[in-house]
Amino acid sequence: MVRPAESGAATDAGPHTTGDRLRRIQTLTDTELARLGVDEMLAEVLERVRDLLEVDTVAVLLLDPSATFLVATATRGLEEETSQGVRIPIGRGFAGRIAAERRPVIIDEVDHSNVLNPILREKGIRSLLGVPLLVAGDVIGVLHVGVLVPRAFTPEDAELLQLAADRIALATQARMTQAERTAAAALQRSLLPGQLPTVPGLELAARYVPGDGGEVGGDWYDVFDLPSGRLCVVVGDVVGRGLQASVAMGRLRSAVRAYALLTEDPAELLRKLDVQVQHFERDVMATVLCAVVEVDQSVAWVASAGHPPPVRSLAGESGELMDVEPDPPIGLTPVRRRRARAVDLPVGSCLVLYTDGLVERRSESLDVGLARLTEAVRPGPAEQLCARIMGRLIGSRTSADDVALLVVARPGDDGTAPLRLAEPAEPRSLRSVRQSLRAYLGSVGATPEEISDLVLAVGEACANVVEHAYGPGGGVLEVHLEMHGRRVRATVRDTGAWREARGVNRGRGTTLMHGLVDEVHVDRDATGTRVVLEKSLGRNS
Repeated sequence: MVRPAESGAATDAGPHTTGDRLRRIQTLTDTELARLGVDEMLAEVLERVRDLLEVDTVAVLLLDPSATFLVATATRGLEEETSQGVRIPIGRGFAGRIAAERRPVIIDEVDHSNVLNPILREKGIRSLLGVPLLVAGDVIGVLHVGVLVPRAFTPEDAELLQLAADRIALATQARMTQAERTAAAALQRSLLPGQLPTVPGLELAARYVPGDGGEVGGDWYDVFDLPSGRLCVVVGDVVGRGLQASVAMGRLRSAVRAYALLTEDPAELLRKLDVQVQHFERDVMATVLCAVVEVDQSVAWVASAGHPPPVRSLAGESGELMDVEPDPPIGLTPVRRRRARAVDLPVGSCLVLYTDGLVERRSESLDVGLARLTEAVRPGPAEQLCARIMGRLIGSRTSADDVALLVVARPGDDGTAPLRLAEPAEPRSLRSVRQSLRAYLGSVGATPEEISDLVLAVGEACANVVEHAYGPGGGVLEVHLEMHGRRVRATVRDTGAWREARGVNRGRGTTLMHGLVDEVHVDRDATGTRVVLEKSLGRNS
């Protein structure tokens, strides 16, 4: 027989009289329990419940993250439930019914029709009493007790068990909340770039601040090189708060990086991301802004999935919102084709990407926040601009939402700041060197043809170092580029002992370098070899 606890029942099998009620309640509200840690308190409460109600088993089942199953978490006399990871669907069986109906339930006689979990029957449990674990009206689990002989549990028993359940619910919720915050914060720290990459010709700076109360969410930013030497810049915001939003953010961030190896078109990248979310993560929605900066850094291709538009500022001018028309957010509705727009990034400009926590206020329209942001954006060093924006838009107040901010700036100086590289003299270093050369030469205004000639010439000198300068012990490849007016001087240096070329038809690198640049000088001595290449820019313009 299954009956709700409030329906009343005979009490002749109950272990206590009404006169014991106050003592029993005091046992479960003892202030000493408040001094215990959550795990210790839970263990102590279960023991007291077993003693006070004179039952054989006590079990706590908590709602899983999907909110569709109850999972055995703590037990006395039913250790098999926790060791076997028992899961009970909401709405089914004894515990599932309690969670669905949000009220105490009594089973006078256990059988196949009223108990789903076979362990309860195998243990020989004859009668059961269960109550919901409630926090602010929401079910987070179930507490139930059982006996090995038939017994008619009373409403007073249910009231006492509910008192224990309320204490367990509050302590468990506090533990879960703290654990989720700790896990979410750790996940956020592990996924946000600890140090932004060094990109010759660009300055990068970023900020991330959790929302009100310190509960992190799904905001993120990312910057990484692409195989072609382009730069991918991403800012995103997963809808929701807490650990689940942070976990979803981590999956989306990894997916963006993976798809960036398949396509360098930001619109196509977001389309692929959306297809994945639509298929595998139908409960996730996010806004994302993706920008791909060309190798010469003069243009960024920008695509938006429902995200606030970037702000650009040109040398000597205030910021302006870029007309990047947003497509629907990721996960909202299938989109067959997404769009990208070219945003010019001349020397002296900057591009600001952000999440809505930076500009949204409950008491004002979004337009006011966007206007405040554009007024704050001025060209300058990226770190200083980040500080200026956060000072103007956040100041001393605490944002209600997470804030992610990313600044990409092309310095407005004359481009004479030198490029200095030191890499292991290994073949894998050549790609990194070529990417840095392209970025630097683009930042000083070299044409695509000039960039190609210089990258090939300097790359040949670097390849010679890798092949000839060092033995099995290896060494260091040094590259130094500097501007003298409109003339580029590139120096490639090693500290090894030169070895002769191996094989036939070798040693043509110097001839190739002479054909690509204006001057080539090779100096060798006891300290190593130095190759100096010079080329004037703009000669054919």
